[in-house]
Amino acid sequence: MLSTPADDLSPLYTAARARLGLVAALCVVAAAGWVWAARTLRGMDGGPWSAPGGVGWFLGVWVVMMAAMMLPSVAPTVALYARVTTQESALLPWLFAAGYLLVWGAAGLAAYGVGEAGSGAGRALSGAVLVAAAAYELTPLKQVCLRQCRRPSGALRSRWPAGRFGALRTGARNGAWCVGCCWALMAALFALGAMNLWWMALVAVIVAGQKTLPWLRVVSYGTAGVLLGLGILVLATPDLLPLR
Repeated sequence: MLSTPADDLSPLYTAARARLGLVAALCVVAAAGWVWAARTLRGMDGGPWSAPGGVGWFLGVWVVMMAAMMLPSVAPTVALYARVTTQESALLPWLFAAGYLLVWGAAGLAAYGVGEAGSGAGRALSGAVLVAAAAYELTPLKQVCLRQCRRPSGALRSRWPAGRFGALRTGARNGAWCVGCCWALMAALFALGAMNLWWMALVAVIVAGQKTLPWLRVVSYGTAGVLLGLGILVLATPDLLPLR
C-alpha cells in the first residue's frame, strides 16, 4: 500500500508531541519545586547573608531551588537535545537535565562557602555585590556564556558523546555555560535574601528573559540596570528597600 502524505508526517507529529510533553514535564517538575520551596522556606527568610545552615541541608534546598528556577528556561534546550537524539533512548533528555542540575549542585558548594563567609554581613556588602553583579552583566565573558545558553543548537547538532554518560556530559557542559552566565545573579540573590521566594522569583524571571527574549542588548542592559538600581537603593537609602 502506498503511503499518504499524512502517513509520512505521522512520525514527525509523534516526535513533536513527545518533545512538547517533555517540556511540559520539566515545567511540572519546576512547579513542584516552587511548591516545595514555598512550604519548606516559610518563615526562614533571615534577610541578606543569613546563615545557610548545614551543608547537606543547604545543598538539598539549593538543588530544588535550581530546578524550580532554571528548568523552565532550559526546557527548550532539553527538547532540542531530544530532537537530535530522537533515534536513541527516551531516557537521554532526562539524563541531560540531570547533568545540568549536577553542575548547579556543584556550584552550590561554592554558594555555600559564599553564604558562610558573608553570614551576618551588613547592607554595605549587599550593595557592593549587587553593583558588582550589574557590572558583570556587561562583560564579554557574560555575553559569551549567555550566547551559548541562548543558541545551543550548534553544539548539540555537532558531534556529542553517545550513550547515557554522554547525555550527562552534554547536560553538564550546558550547565557549566549556564553557571558562567548566571553566577552573578545567584550572588545577587544572596545579597537580597536567598530564602526569600520573591527575590527567587525575580531572579528566575530575569534568567528566563535573558535566555528567551530576542533583544539581547536590551535584556543585558536592562538586567544591569535593575541590579545597579537595587544596589544603589541598598547603599544610599536602606530604609526604602526593606530586605527582611
